[in-house]
Amino acid sequence: MSASHGSGDIFELKKLRRLIELMKEHDLSEVDLKQADQRVRVRRGGEVLPASAPFVVSAPRAAAAVPAETPAAVSEESSRLQVVKSPMVGTFYVASSPESPPFVKVGDRIGAEQTVCIIEAMKVFNEIPSGISGQVVAILVENGAPVEFGQPLVKIDPGA
Repeated sequence: MSASHGSGDIFELKKLRRLIELMKEHDLSEVDLKQADQRVRVRRGGEVLPASAPFVVSAPRAAAAVPAETPAAVSEESSRLQVVKSPMVGTFYVASSPESPPFVKVGDRIGAEQTVCIIEAMKVFNEIPSGISGQVVAILVENGAPVEFGQPLVKIDPGA
């Protein structure tokens, strides 16, 4: 690491450690920062892929934080609940635009072809259908949050 140690240096160990702590706290899998001609990419879990970045730091993967569920969802918890999982890595959105109503809300009855969210991946907005008919019991991801492949997005009770 041949970066300078000035106060604005993005390669300072103290700053990198704080960045890793924030990634764990917010369950982020990757952060990519640029400052002038310097760049740092921090990734959690998985293998580190060769990149054109001059510096890559891998942090140990922390257990995923479990979002709080509504009391109704907890009391309804049973083996019959089914989960819509993310088919890709990207950013989760509950609506097609900030002004639009959400695709689904807790308590909505939906069909198998109904869109439950959009996942943005590489500037492409992908509509995600539920694949399950039933009642929405919980939305497990916050709007605008990053999601990973296979991450649970929405819980549905097909018997309701």
